[in-house]
Amino acid sequence: MKRLFILLFFILLTNTFFAQTREELKSNSIITSSIISVTIGGDFIITGSFSSTFTERIDQFITRIYNETYTKTLQSIRLQSIEVTKLFAEVDKQFKSYSLRGIVLKRADGKSLKIDLQKFRLNGDFKNNPYLKNDDVIIFPPFDGEKNFFTINGAINKPGKYYFVDGDRLSDAIELAQGINKAYENIQGAEISRLNYSGNKIELIKTKLDSDIPLQRGDQIRVLADETQRKDFHVIVAGEVNLPGYIPITKNSTSLSEVIKRAGGIKATGSLRRARLLSGNVASFILSNILSKKTEAINKQYLKLEYILMSRMSNLTEQDTSYFFAENQIRVLLDGNLIDFTTLNDENSKASNFIVKNGDVIIIPIIDNTVYIFGQVAKTGKITFKDDANYLYYIDKAGGLSEFSDEDIIVIKGQTREWISPIDKIVKIEPGDFIWVPKDPHRSFTFYLNQTSVYFAIIGTIATVLLLLNQFGK
Repeated sequence: MKRLFILLFFILLTNTFFAQTREELKSNSIITSSIISVTIGGDFIITGSFSSTFTERIDQFITRIYNETYTKTLQSIRLQSIEVTKLFAEVDKQFKSYSLRGIVLKRADGKSLKIDLQKFRLNGDFKNNPYLKNDDVIIFPPFDGEKNFFTINGAINKPGKYYFVDGDRLSDAIELAQGINKAYENIQGAEISRLNYSGNKIELIKTKLDSDIPLQRGDQIRVLADETQRKDFHVIVAGEVNLPGYIPITKNSTSLSEVIKRAGGIKATGSLRRARLLSGNVASFILSNILSKKTEAINKQYLKLEYILMSRMSNLTEQDTSYFFAENQIRVLLDGNLIDFTTLNDENSKASNFIVKNGDVIIIPIIDNTVYIFGQVAKTGKITFKDDANYLYYIDKAGGLSEFSDEDIIVIKGQTREWISPIDKIVKIEPGDFIWVPKDPHRSFTFYLNQTSVYFAIIGTIATVLLLLNQFGK
């Protein structure tokens, strides 16, 4: 009985093994029979015959071959070269030098299909993305983007330069540009600029969009419509206002007072004396960093601006070129907008009626009721403002002058950044002002010795010249 049981178990195990083997062979046979050969020819990044399946369409096949080739190429560069950055750029350029349009798919039975993969990727029409068959040949056209092209711009969704294919019409150009942009009203038709062969004459062809006229190589198409002004015109208000952030504005008629009103007004803690309206380059920089939340970069840029403003009217002895550089940086950063926010409540003031521009940044800092003293004093920093106190009061509060301080003390006005000597004239100290105590330059004996030697050398040269002149005069 035991032997019979073992025999039955062995027979069952054997049948199971052979059944599995038959299924595996059947499966492998199906896989093997579905493998087909497809050839790529013409102007593509790689040519030759490659394996595919009956279930793969031409776009999937081309994308796979492209990605495999691109990956292998980059891996080869990493292994063989140290200077990879430049080579990567060259590879990227080479791998973009082929056309998704004008492709010919040749079947083994002699039938040829015209394929436009660029259109397929836009509209999903599978007539431009058929299934592959065994012994298919895919031929890419010669790629010459400098001569074999047309351009389209104006009231369409994707302006640009496109590869020209024989038989292209105006409707093809509009389709590749992803259609008419619905933001535009009153489309006036299209204008086609067509150069002659020598490039010295231009023919302007105006036509309706539904005329669907044939195109030629080098045509430049404009879909005509009045430019829409429904754009993202806005300014940014930051700091001591009740509703900071983006404030939408008109193109060129929104006043500064209206912007402040829509920002909820200025808080009691806001300083009108130190408020600024920034335009141009610095506004663009601050705006981009606010969008990316790089607050540290904003602070650094603003401090850089403050430093340049402070050094602008100094009596320091830099070279003229350095001074001009500082002045020009201020011109570029501020873009010439000097607004006195203290007059903002006056309806007739320049500040109240100032027309803001798209991208302006308005900063209302917190009131700073201090005077900043720095340089050759015992304790540098902010000292609480005291009405009618002169500069000596703040020096005393800072612990007095150091042993090496210079008597040429300077008050830097917080509003204008003007440098004024309180020794030469009476200066009223105001909140936000700076007091700078310079250092008396200490010179070593060697310095004075070198200076003296230079002077004696000059005197000796002059004496020699006079002696020679005297000798020649005899």
